[in-house]
Amino acid sequence: MLLIYLMERLLQITADGSHTISVPAMGVAYHSKHGAIAESNHVFIEAGLKYYASINPGKSVAILEMGFGTGLNCLLAAIYAKKQQLNVRYHTIEPFPLHTDETDTLNYGELLAEKEIFQYIHQSAWNEAILIHSFFHLQKTPSALQHFSTVDLFDCIFYDAFAPSVQPELWTPEIFLQLFSMLKPNGFLVTYCSKTVVRRAMEAAGLRVTKIQGPFGKREMVRAFKDA
Repeated sequence: MLLIYLMERLLQITADGSHTISVPAMGVAYHSKHGAIAESNHVFIEAGLKYYASINPGKSVAILEMGFGTGLNCLLAAIYAKKQQLNVRYHTIEPFPLHTDETDTLNYGELLAEKEIFQYIHQSAWNEAILIHSFFHLQKTPSALQHFSTVDLFDCIFYDAFAPSVQPELWTPEIFLQLFSMLKPNGFLVTYCSKTVVRRAMEAAGLRVTKIQGPFGKREMVRAFKDA
């Protein structure tokens, strides 16, 4: 999959005015054409972080993100943590980080009125625990998921790999078994993908899969639980 990161990447405007990055030669983009911010907010904040907070009021949350990408999910989580005064420990992994000249052009900071936080997220060192603001601790790890290990356990996993048609190796029972082992009891994983083959791979790994309303332009998404 290194090939996709070596190909030409282009900045693209999505339907809600926010940027994404596309790889024309592969026919893929980092976000939905229907709105990058809208999609990330629905899949990872509303169905992930906000859902966790609603069933665990007052509790801090540990999040693992697979696929740091443009940093949009991380920014939205940091904004939510600040507004709700919710303590969030956010660990994100990315095998091929974007270049500074690419992240500097993204308009999320301006659109969400948090340009300073967005810059800090991208400028912060890799492999170090960084305090982004009083309620948000960030650690970025430059690693492929297959080579990532940690002694930490997480309440929620944001699973944001490219689609199975592009990265089939990241949607297997073995991968979801690895993620299952990183979840706390009653923890859960959220992802935009609800393909049958993906749901079966999750179930084979021991996850209890539920289908929920997807973001605009997508009928369904998945929230999968590690039942205690």
